[in-house]
Amino acid sequence: MAKTRITTKGQVTIPKEVRERLGLRPGDELEFTEEDGVYRLRKRVAPEVFKKYRGYLKEWAGQDSDDLVREMRGQ
Repeated sequence: MAKTRITTKGQVTIPKEVRERLGLRPGDELEFTEEDGVYRLRKRVAPEVFKKYRGYLKEWAGQDSDDLVREMRGQ
């Protein structure tokens, strides 16, 4: 179990093992949720992150995935 302390400014240092397990990097946003008196912490992923990929595969829409793989492999 990882432990940390709260500073007088209300700040905490997230232990390295927890940061690695959650994939946290400097600048990431965290979200606290409460359920039945228990707080959960999770990395916040903004929906806009994936916006740039919308429509990326549009030209292949409706094609058989096996055919696409064979084409990419040159078979």
